[in-house]
Amino acid sequence: MSKGTGLLQIIGVEASWNYYYGVLYSRTDLGLVMGEVTGHYIPPYFAARFLLGITFLFWLLTYTWRRRHISVYRDIEEFLEDNNLMPIRYSYNEIKKMTRGFRDKLGEGGFGSVYKGKLRSGPFVAVKMLGKAKANGQEFISEVATIGRIHHTNVVQLIGFCFEGSKHALIYEFMPNGSLDKYVFSKEISVFLSYEEMYAISIGVAHGIAYLHQGCNMQILHFDIKPHNILLDKNFIPKVSDFGLAKLYPIDDSIVTLTAARGTIGYMAPELFYDNIGGVSYKADVYSFGMLLMEMASRRKNLNADAEHSSQLYFPLWIYDQFNEEKEIEMEYITMEEKDIAKKMFIVALWCIQLMPCDRPSMNRVVEMLEENIESLELPPKPALFPRETIEQNEDSCPEEPSHSTNSNTYLQEDATVPSLENSA
Repeated sequence: MSKGTGLLQIIGVEASWNYYYGVLYSRTDLGLVMGEVTGHYIPPYFAARFLLGITFLFWLLTYTWRRRHISVYRDIEEFLEDNNLMPIRYSYNEIKKMTRGFRDKLGEGGFGSVYKGKLRSGPFVAVKMLGKAKANGQEFISEVATIGRIHHTNVVQLIGFCFEGSKHALIYEFMPNGSLDKYVFSKEISVFLSYEEMYAISIGVAHGIAYLHQGCNMQILHFDIKPHNILLDKNFIPKVSDFGLAKLYPIDDSIVTLTAARGTIGYMAPELFYDNIGGVSYKADVYSFGMLLMEMASRRKNLNADAEHSSQLYFPLWIYDQFNEEKEIEMEYITMEEKDIAKKMFIVALWCIQLMPCDRPSMNRVVEMLEENIESLELPPKPALFPRETIEQNEDSCPEEPSHSTNSNTYLQEDATVPSLENSA
């Protein structure tokens, strides 16, 4: 190789390195970098402003999200402090530890899943993870606000809560005997309850609802009374649970305002759908309890599509006809002594499911009726399915009440197929 050739090679190497470093340097030009992204050259000044704007927007969204959750948490903290309530706040890591990584799932409903957990102090708990809470946490606040202020034998106790980012949880006392539905509808002997036991449970549920209506400084309307939401402790003492649809109102408010019907089909009061029979009040819970009581007394669903006779399709009407015609009601697994108990439960239930809200008794009166002798109870008017059947004849029997309108096609409903806070094992 000649000296001239070697010199040219050296010059070529230097030129290549200079070219490489020049390109590398040029790629630090923000305008060229943005140009490669957009396909057009953007002057560095405008490119810098664009990136700065994107960064600020991302920071603003993050800040707004965090402030919103902080604001909701402060609302909860202020509510607990103002009302002298003492549920404990747990971190999400503590929730995972007490549930062993959410290993033991008890049930699932429209507002989340429920897991079995254990506190460090020893007791078992039911941890309800709210999977469908709205961005502003209103369902969470509703449940904490209602059940957090309640201390009653027949209402499930709130032990604590978790509000950490998007993780919302409620920690309740654990109910080892699960929910009432598996005892009402099951034919298995292993979960069979006598009529005396079912009767005692019905009185306990009535006491719990009566306390919600008149035992607090605010009336609490549950709006979702059904077998799945009645839990049983180790002694089969009933506890009203699941306050995701509940609303708080001043005691003096006899009529309340709702923007949509709420509850579970089959237990919802007719005034939630029809605006010509009276306003929505605590009598909506009375109706739901009546439907529950009817199922407890009959050990079957109120609406039975597989009934042998069309007259038995809607069981409450069939039961009324049997009583009205003084016919004997044939039922399985019932003694002569228990027939009077079942009859009392049926009659009280028929009073509770009257079409017109003003014809239904209060829950305090329901408790009295359940504890009275069967001879002192009168048979109520025949319950109606639709307003047009009796609205004309009952127009003069009820005092004038403000009407209420809802969208009957829109309602908030918990999943009625799986219990919310039960031990399903």
